[in-house]
Amino acid sequence: MASALESALEPLIRGALPVRLTAWDGSTAGPVDAPCVTLAGPDALRRILWHPGELGAAQSYVTGELKVDGSLIDALRRVREIADERELTGRRPSPRQVATALRAVLTLSGGPRRPPAPDTQIRVRGRLHSRTRDRDVIRHHYDLPADFFRLILDENMAYSCARVTGAALDGTETDSYRLEDAQADKLDLVCRSVGLDARPGMRLLDVGCGWGSLGLFAAEHYAAQVTGVTISPAQKAFIDRRVAALGLSDRVTVRLQDYRDVDDGPYDAIASLEMGEHAGDRGYPDFVHTLHRNAVVGARVLVQQMSRRGRHPGGGPFIEAFITPDMTMRPLGRTLELIERGGLEVLQTRSLRADYAWTIRAWRGRFEAHRQQIRALVGDEVVRVWELYLAGGELAFEQGRMGVDQIVAARTR
Repeated sequence: MASALESALEPLIRGALPVRLTAWDGSTAGPVDAPCVTLAGPDALRRILWHPGELGAAQSYVTGELKVDGSLIDALRRVREIADERELTGRRPSPRQVATALRAVLTLSGGPRRPPAPDTQIRVRGRLHSRTRDRDVIRHHYDLPADFFRLILDENMAYSCARVTGAALDGTETDSYRLEDAQADKLDLVCRSVGLDARPGMRLLDVGCGWGSLGLFAAEHYAAQVTGVTISPAQKAFIDRRVAALGLSDRVTVRLQDYRDVDDGPYDAIASLEMGEHAGDRGYPDFVHTLHRNAVVGARVLVQQMSRRGRHPGGGPFIEAFITPDMTMRPLGRTLELIERGGLEVLQTRSLRADYAWTIRAWRGRFEAHRQQIRALVGDEVVRVWELYLAGGELAFEQGRMGVDQIVAARTR
């Protein structure tokens, strides 16, 4: 069975399999020194038949029908290397090659029955970037138990790229320089970039405040008066508890509010860390308008945002189906153009691409260290989604297919 599948696939991928393949009947094919992939049953093939490429393979992995023995990230790296070497990205096989492969897959899988989508696959309805749909998308990703994120993130729950100053970017956290240190370096850089070091008591607006790491840091270290906005009830509840525990109720306020409704400026400084991707192309001018109208003239505004070139501005079929649909990641230059068109003057940009690979590597290390606790919290399928998410994300930033930048701008009029 494995040899038949190998024969069907090799013309499509222009050469030998990049992995050692084991079929559910125990047969094997492919290079003996390659990463090992096991198909646990015919539904793995059926999913790939119905959703050729990344989505079908991801569905099969998430459901446990496709298994990787050993390191998932090494297997993904190997597949990507082969795809690049053979120039497979964006290449379409001939109709004859597709027909031959389809016949083989149909025969081996026992028919074209369509398996149901995995339970963890996102099902969203409504108009793109309507408030209801945006709320549903954000809650799908962020309303996992807070303890889940606590086991992966740093102690301040910063869920965005860190700024690495005390370690090699191609390494990971150590006893002398931990994820907590790198996230504190990022938060301090953000605070100084928007000018909170000018005087105590400055008003800071945190747009898409996440789990509150920036607002709490700014209040503790710069005596800022912080307003954070989120559309995740789980995040608001978590931040409210931390604010009370730290005795910062007089400095930090968190609102359950859509960013488009914020109108209580002017603020002395504004920051938005990895939220602009969720505004979409059509909604990005409204996002920038929110930043502009709520900033006092002369205020600094910092946007930390991911970038991406080429196909799949939403991150690709897996991200769009299992993590956060409706995102838009564009080249940095295009984002700068939109920000300046919205009335803000761009003062500086900083690339943090290598820092993000380091950050995700640290998250992945903590995920692996707490795997059993995480499985007890969220179940096997969510564990496999996050395995794929973290490994794929680390590779994307490591290999330069995605970037992330801090954009410092100002309202000058």
